[in-house]
Amino acid sequence: MRARLRRWHVWLGWLIFIPMLLWTVSGVVMVLKPIEEVRGEGLMSVPPPLRLAGPVVPPQVEGVPLKSLALQPRAAGPRWIVTLEDGSTRLADPARGALLPRLSAADAVREVMARYTGTEKVAAVTRTDRDRPPLDLRRPVETWQVSMTDGTHFYVDAGSGEVVARRTGWWRFYDFMWGLHIMDPGGREDTHNPLIIGFGLAALISTLLAIILLPLVTRRRRKGGFPTVE
Repeated sequence: MRARLRRWHVWLGWLIFIPMLLWTVSGVVMVLKPIEEVRGEGLMSVPPPLRLAGPVVPPQVEGVPLKSLALQPRAAGPRWIVTLEDGSTRLADPARGALLPRLSAADAVREVMARYTGTEKVAAVTRTDRDRPPLDLRRPVETWQVSMTDGTHFYVDAGSGEVVARRTGWWRFYDFMWGLHIMDPGGREDTHNPLIIGFGLAALISTLLAIILLPLVTRRRRKGGFPTVE
């Protein structure tokens, strides 16, 4: 029985070698930098205070099913943020109440640069699809991806003008390591997938076998014998 348990322990050790290595390496990578630096929290200043030059006119949304309505500062001044029941957003002018067109690429760059605190330049601006968002966004939002020369991506909601995400190059590497850590490198969100459950159970069984074998090996060594793996 002791020899059989040793064989199981050895074979399970070979089986879990790769996932254990991935868990260890990815875990080390994810603690190398402070999470605030990974998220790029210092790359954008806080929005400016809301200042109104005159009376506020409600947005012209009669008959439109609304979810919420809020006044927020934007690069061009205060704007109504109209959120519809389906989650989509629109901007409206608080001085006239008129709905405004959806953001252009230039508008998205203006929103980013109005609060950007770094020294990099804009390298590219790309429209993203609500139904097929980029992997580093993973949110069903129609946005403009503003890419900087250092590889940082800012995502600006095409309807509301809000910067909904900032993704540094380190964030994307961190995200890849997270995908390896949870054994879901494709979607990077499923922490309940069969791979991680299976390898986790294998690691648990291997550990339990080691706990069982340790006193047996110690006892045998005290008697003068030295166990061999069969």
